[in-house]
Amino acid sequence: MHPGIVLRTLSYILLIIAGCMIMPAAIAVINGEKNEFFAIVLSAGIAVVIFFIIKFFSRGSDSETLSTRDGFLFVTLSWITASLIGALPYYISGAIPSFTDAYFETMSGFTTTGASILTQIEILPQSLLFWRSLTHWLGGMGIVVLTVAILPALGIGGLQLINAEAPGPTVDKLTPRIAETAKILWFIYLGLTVLETILLMFGGMNLFDALTHTFGTVATGGYSTKNTSVAYYNSAYIDGVITLFMVLAGINFSLHFWLLRGKFENLLKDSELKGYLAIFSISTLIITWNVSGTTYNSIGESFRFASFQVASILTTTGFATADYEKWPFMSQAVLFILMFVGGCSGSTGGGIKVLRLITLLKQGINEMKYLIHPRGVFTLRINRRPVKKDIVYGISGFFFLYILMLLITTFIAASSGADVETSFTSALATLGNIGPGFGKVGPTDNFAFFPAYVKWWFSFAMLAGRLELYTVLILFTTVFWKK
Repeated sequence: MHPGIVLRTLSYILLIIAGCMIMPAAIAVINGEKNEFFAIVLSAGIAVVIFFIIKFFSRGSDSETLSTRDGFLFVTLSWITASLIGALPYYISGAIPSFTDAYFETMSGFTTTGASILTQIEILPQSLLFWRSLTHWLGGMGIVVLTVAILPALGIGGLQLINAEAPGPTVDKLTPRIAETAKILWFIYLGLTVLETILLMFGGMNLFDALTHTFGTVATGGYSTKNTSVAYYNSAYIDGVITLFMVLAGINFSLHFWLLRGKFENLLKDSELKGYLAIFSISTLIITWNVSGTTYNSIGESFRFASFQVASILTTTGFATADYEKWPFMSQAVLFILMFVGGCSGSTGGGIKVLRLITLLKQGINEMKYLIHPRGVFTLRINRRPVKKDIVYGISGFFFLYILMLLITTFIAASSGADVETSFTSALATLGNIGPGFGKVGPTDNFAFFPAYVKWWFSFAMLAGRLELYTVLILFTTVFWKK
């Protein structure tokens, strides 16, 4: 363990967060939001001061390199630190008077969860609304990946950071140098951001709304600047654009890279992509059929709302164009099941991930084969390649810990007096980084009514879910701290 290098690396996160506050500060100046400008600048100033303090006390660690254990600790602390600093503009300005609520909102932003305590979103100043959405965008690809991309000095320990932060069972190195891989991922991410922003502006959104909703889409976060989310615009075109980009954001970003390189065979043989698109298509068709003629009058309208909501829940984005709690129970059941799925590994989506579910399904089938042929040899293959047993064991362990965390979070939510439906789906929504759930945390509700201790636990659940459980939970084991 090298606390000096962990602190020194962590200080750059503070500097990045402070630098990103320049944009909302500029919006505050343009709109004459003096109070918010002061709050944002003061928050950035605090981050910079802490940066120099850490640099001063860790200056003897320049020759050290990050170990795997250092990577786990750094990544977890980076999200906690970013959320602590990111909450200050809300708290100092008085927009969110409770620091617990401010921290919850910020952790929800950086982890791309989209769960909110705000009851009246549109009354917030534009500078804070922009910062709120920007936390999504920064957390989507990962502030740690951003650090590796812009700080070549971290190249030696870069793989440990990427492995500890990136969602999904595995991390693809697209180039021999991990820093170059991080840059490629960010360029793809930036390209999707620019393209969607332009398309949304064609649909009638102004630049501010287009940017903030794009941030929530490509990061699969779901923060909107409107109280009624995307439903505010009542536009089939805007719904279609956001649906498309939610689906794209839920795909492994390495596949976007291979697509740009013209290697279509990599997409055609990808088992996870096939499963992901199949789940999206089948779920959309079922809900379209179920709501057509009941909730909506035409097939076209039914498909529009069904595809949007399926993409939103499957990719754990959390946008809404309809109150799906008013849909038939079959449609609600489909969405409920999708809350257990999530996007693809290596995407900005949360949840269990399609690749893990495919692996567990194939392993389950193999176990049944062993019952019939005890001496048989059955190889589990993903993308036509055999999967090592240790990966299967790791996925099995993750699934158990996920269910355990889900049950614990449900119990803690229920201890506040919330009903079982609300407690269970709020646990799903935070641990899976989805945002809305059912009951009192449905698409037209929020998390404001929960007491402070539940919100702090939800914040922990969001962090654990975003960092794939192992990264966070390993810090609570004795073996991690043993020399």
